[in-house]
Amino acid sequence: MWALSAVGYRRLGAAGSLGVVVGGWFAGKLPVHDPWGLWVDHGSAVKAAGAALAYVGLTVLVVAWWQYGRSASTTRETLVALAWWTAPFLLAPPLYSADVYSYIAQGSMVVEGHDVYTLGPSALDPGGIGGDAAASVGNHWRDTPAPYGPLFLLLSAAVAWTTGGTIVPAVLALRLVALLSLALIVWALRRLAREHGRSESRALWLGALNPLLLMHVVGGVHNDGLMIGLMLAGVVLALRGRWIAGSALVGLAVMVKSPAAVSLLFIGVLVHAAATGPRWRRWAKGLLGPGLVACAVAGGATLISGTGFGWLHTQGVAANIHTALSATSDLGLGLGELAHLFLDVDADPVKSAVQTLGLAVAIGLILVLARRAMRGGITAAHALGLSLLLLVALSPMVQPWYLLWGMAVVAATEQYGRLSAVLTVLSAALVYETHPMGATPPYGFVLAGFAVLLGVLAIRRAPVVPPGALLPGQRGPVNSPADEGVPAASSGRSPTARTTA
Repeated sequence: MWALSAVGYRRLGAAGSLGVVVGGWFAGKLPVHDPWGLWVDHGSAVKAAGAALAYVGLTVLVVAWWQYGRSASTTRETLVALAWWTAPFLLAPPLYSADVYSYIAQGSMVVEGHDVYTLGPSALDPGGIGGDAAASVGNHWRDTPAPYGPLFLLLSAAVAWTTGGTIVPAVLALRLVALLSLALIVWALRRLAREHGRSESRALWLGALNPLLLMHVVGGVHNDGLMIGLMLAGVVLALRGRWIAGSALVGLAVMVKSPAAVSLLFIGVLVHAAATGPRWRRWAKGLLGPGLVACAVAGGATLISGTGFGWLHTQGVAANIHTALSATSDLGLGLGELAHLFLDVDADPVKSAVQTLGLAVAIGLILVLARRAMRGGITAAHALGLSLLLLVALSPMVQPWYLLWGMAVVAATEQYGRLSAVLTVLSAALVYETHPMGATPPYGFVLAGFAVLLGVLAIRRAPVVPPGALLPGQRGPVNSPADEGVPAASSGRSPTARTTA
C-alpha cells in the first residue's frame, strides 16, 4: 500500500474537499431561486458532471482520512489538517441536504409571528421574508412543524431577521454557527480525551476530522453539530465537578435537538458518585439535580423565545418519514405489509408498534449502561457514547449523520478496539449514501455496501491505528509517542473520581 506523510495526506484530503465543493457547486442542493445568482442550476449535463466530480472528491477525502489515521500525527498537525479540509466548504452551497432551508424558513416564521409548532414552511408568503427558502424545502418538510427546540429557532430567527431571509447570506450565517459548533466539539474532544487518558489526536481524527462530520455538519449545515458541541461541553464540565454548569449546557443542547437529554442521566451518575451524606440524598441529587437544572434552562429558553411549549409535542414528527437506515422502521414496514396481506389489518399500527418497541428496548439498554456506570464497570462518558449509538440504532428515523451523536463521545473515551473499527468503517461507508443534492438514490446504498466490504477487508489486513498506539490486549500507554502533552491512561484512574459535589 502506498504511503504518504501526515502532510501528504493533509494535502490529499484538502484536494478531496475541494473536489466535493466544486462538484457540489453545480450538483448540490441548490435553491429554487437565488436572487444573488450565485447558486443556480446550470442544466442536467453540468449537474451530472458536478455530481461525478463530487463523488471522486469524496473518495479522495475518505482515502486521505483513512490513511491519515495510520500516521503518527500530533494534535497540532491534526488541527491543521482539520482547518485545511474544512476551508473549501466555507462558501459552498448547501450540500447533501436541504435542511438548512427549513432552518431559514422556520426562523422567518418566528420573525413573522407564525406558530412553527403547528404550521410548516409553506405558511410563509412566497414573496416575503424566507419565501425563497420555503420554496427550496424538501417536499416532506414543507407542511411539517418544527421538531427543534426554541434555542435553535431563536438562532434561526436572528439569522432570518439579519439577512432578510436572503438565501446566500442566510446559509453562510448558519454555516458560521456550524463552524463555531465544530470548534466547540474540538475543544470538548481534547478535554474529554485527557480525562480518559486517551490520545487527543486520535479523538480528533475520529470525532472531528471525520468526512461524515465535514459533509453533514459543515457542508450540510445540520444543527446536530451544535447539539453535539453543547452536549460534549456539558459532559466535560460535569467531569470536572461543575455539574450545574454542565447540566445547563446540556439543557441548551436539548433546546436544539432532544436526544441530548440522554446525557443528563450520565451526568446524574457522576453527581451520585461524588455526592456525600445519606444514601437517599445521593440518589435524589443524582436523579433529580441535572434534570431540574436542564428543565429550568429549557423553560427559560422557551419563555424568552416566545415560541411556546409546542416543541414538547413535535418530537415525533420525523418518525412519520420512512428512512431506510432505520432497522425498526424497515422491520415494522415489512411486518405491517405481511399483516395487511394475510390478516387484512392496517399496516401502519403494526409499524408504529415495532418502532415503539425499538425505543423501549433502547431505553432499557441505556438504563443497563447507567447501572454499569454507577457500579464502576464503565465510565459515565463512555456509557453515554454507547447509549447514543444504541438510541440511533433503534430509532424510528435514522439519517447518516446521526451516527455522529455517539461517535463523538466514543472517539474520546474508548481505546482503539472493535467498536472504533466499526465506527471507522461506517463513517467511510455512510458518506456515499447521500447524493450531493440530498437525495438517497438506490446506488448510494450499493456504494455504501461496497465501501463497507472494502473497509472490513482493509481493517482485517491493517487496523487503522497510528504507530505507537495499542491494539486490543496490548499493555502500555495508549497514546501515540507523537501525541503531545497527553497523559497515559492508568488502569486505576476513573474520570468519575474527579467529580466533586
